[in-house]
Amino acid sequence: MKSIFMLCMALLSAITYSQNSVPNTSFAKIGSITGIIIDKNTQEPIPYATVMVKQEGATVQGGITEDNGAFFLKDLEEGTYQFEVQFIGYTSYSKSVTISKSDRKVDMGTISLEENVTELEGVDVVAERSSIEQKIDRKVVNIGKDLTTQGPTASDIMNNIPSLNVDQQTGELSMRGNSNVRVMVDGKLSNVPVAQLLKQIPSTSIKKIELITNPSAKYNPEGMSGLINIVLYKDANIGFNGNANVGVSYEEEAKFNTSLDLNYRRGKFNMYGNVGTNIGKYVNNGQVERLDDPVTNFDENQIQDFYFFNNNKSYLYKIGVDYFLNEKNTISFFTNQNIFDGKGLGDTDIINFDPSVGDSEQLFNNVNSNQNEQYNFDYKRDFDKEGHNIELEVDYSNFTNDEDANFNFEGENTQPDYMDFVDTRRQQTIANLDYVNPINEKGKLELGLEARLFETDVDYSSTGFTFNSGGQLIPIPDTEFVYGMDIYSAYATYGQNFEKWSYQVGARFEDVSVKADTNSVRSFTDDYKQLYPSAFVTYTPSEKNQFQVSFSRRVDRPGLTQVNPIREWSTPQISSFGNPSLLPQFTNSYETNYTRRLEHGSLTFGLYYRTIKDEINRALYVDRLDLTKQILTYDNFDDTEAYGVEVSLNYKPLEWWSINGSFDLYSQTQRGLTEILAPSENPTVDDIIEEEVEVDNVAYNFRLNNNFNVTKKISLSLFGFYRGENRGIQMNAKAMYFVNTGARYSFADGKGTFSLNFNDIFNTMQFRFDGERPYEQRGAFNWESRTIYAGLSYRFGSGKNRKAQRKNRDSNTKEGGGGIM
Repeated sequence: MKSIFMLCMALLSAITYSQNSVPNTSFAKIGSITGIIIDKNTQEPIPYATVMVKQEGATVQGGITEDNGAFFLKDLEEGTYQFEVQFIGYTSYSKSVTISKSDRKVDMGTISLEENVTELEGVDVVAERSSIEQKIDRKVVNIGKDLTTQGPTASDIMNNIPSLNVDQQTGELSMRGNSNVRVMVDGKLSNVPVAQLLKQIPSTSIKKIELITNPSAKYNPEGMSGLINIVLYKDANIGFNGNANVGVSYEEEAKFNTSLDLNYRRGKFNMYGNVGTNIGKYVNNGQVERLDDPVTNFDENQIQDFYFFNNNKSYLYKIGVDYFLNEKNTISFFTNQNIFDGKGLGDTDIINFDPSVGDSEQLFNNVNSNQNEQYNFDYKRDFDKEGHNIELEVDYSNFTNDEDANFNFEGENTQPDYMDFVDTRRQQTIANLDYVNPINEKGKLELGLEARLFETDVDYSSTGFTFNSGGQLIPIPDTEFVYGMDIYSAYATYGQNFEKWSYQVGARFEDVSVKADTNSVRSFTDDYKQLYPSAFVTYTPSEKNQFQVSFSRRVDRPGLTQVNPIREWSTPQISSFGNPSLLPQFTNSYETNYTRRLEHGSLTFGLYYRTIKDEINRALYVDRLDLTKQILTYDNFDDTEAYGVEVSLNYKPLEWWSINGSFDLYSQTQRGLTEILAPSENPTVDDIIEEEVEVDNVAYNFRLNNNFNVTKKISLSLFGFYRGENRGIQMNAKAMYFVNTGARYSFADGKGTFSLNFNDIFNTMQFRFDGERPYEQRGAFNWESRTIYAGLSYRFGSGKNRKAQRKNRDSNTKEGGGGIM
């Protein structure tokens, strides 16, 4: 919160100081002043500090420092000026400077600012409130202690983030209405399935969430909707520092989350660690009514009642060290360890209105355990020129998952009981070599190489039976599925920054090899080469206005769930399988944004448009072995397009009231395939009708977050969310909304915070739907949304920040796009 507040103040002061000028036309404007602003204690650069030159008390010229603390004031006439540096929280710097014919280029060198303790007393040094920053190429959501964004896990807070939605039934994450999005942790693509990953990360371990909707060529091109980067806390203050959090939420069952962040910085070493836990029980229930069935011709054919109960325990461990060999060389290492253990049970009651069929019940219970090990090494070499460096990074992760599931059936016309055993191992190795060279004061060249090796091995066995093509009942055969992908890529970007204009162009070339083996038999191969260009243009006519236009080409490579031919899940009526022959989906993404800085906040407006080739979507088929059941899978379809608009507002109408609001609307034409049975008394395979489906979906979301400071120690929060209706190929999701409210109390001079939150106070968060494919149906599902959350956090230690400036390829705003150097 401190950095955001300082940035806003710096921008406002820079705008004010840059408006005035002193007329003097006696000499040519050929002088300049350059230098770097740093923190005196930490020796770190200070970005966004206001720099100016004055004559007779009037400002001649002004600006703000770059991310590296550098500034450049040009077009100055000969004469004597008063040079000043101002930044909130620091003592101002002032010095007399003379520009003459013999000394027209004045280099101020490195200027150290000293912290002003008195000023800082009124500044929030810890992020008490969540806030949204609109950067050049991304939206940054700083996760604060306002309790509308507090829940046990990352999954619980995602619906509070602009442009994001989480399906509470499946855990599927989508951005701008599309689930083709890649999730990273600390700038690294995770090996853990997204739904599991979000439920394993404690919300209190998250520092910020970055939404990168149109990444440059430097970034991994995967994800049609872009990239989501979850940044965990990594303190690097001098001395010993830490932060401890504990929380509990409750509706029907209790859920506990804890986290502890520690760091120790001394001399050439910085050591840090994080421990987080999520332990809880979860209840979910729902009902689906099948209204019309061509097989039976009943107007109300069937009701399915669902009940699910899960007991989950997850642990997240992170430990790392930065070693500063000298001023030019840094070595870093960290490891992440994710451990999950879950037990679940489900009960599905099927009530048939056809007396000849009878009722039935499926009982399901499973035991699931997984572990992900990640190891990361980084070496960075800085050269003499500021910003000139080369960096090598190697990242290895190994994910293992074991699941045993037991299915029991009761009632008439049911199948025999059976058990499924699925063991999964997934390995991923990524090596990057990146080179950055600021060729001059205006231009920057970036080059890089990457190798990404990925392999998944799934072993499946079952005690169940299936029908062969001849209609005979046989045991389900054991299956081993191996899916591998090797990606070798190179990228180059170049950008320049002028007075009001900046640009960046780049391209990334990839050589991809894909193979899939089923029971040691090659079932699919795909080798392709692809070029992914990107371009960004930014125009800043004034400090209050900024325009940007960008383009990038992206790819959605099929995920393991989409290609795995082994049954993913099964209910009495439908089973889900992957499609090993699925091809990648390519997207051309166009985007434009406008940011207006207001006196008490900022307003951002954005438009985007996508063209999509070989769209990946769901396909629903009638099971040829049992015509009363369906098979759900994936397939490629014709080209399509999508567009959308986003508006976000940060505003502080009063000293004690702050507002974050956002509205997003998106439209996409979805294409899919479904099969239905023609009405018949004795249906056969010949009665199956194939139908290509096209659905035009226009949906929107609205979020409004209010924070109220009652006193210096007490604050309140009120959050509202509304999601409009969503039309899909299989079903139409009804509109839903919720309102959260909370309060927090700060103690121990702001080091401690007690929080209390009441979520979904009107108990309106319910997933309701209806559909016509493959049968007319309607239903609703409920989960524990109306919860009470209580949390306690405490930070300890003190010291000045001195972080290792190591690469974070997918979270570096300036290097990522927009051409700002």
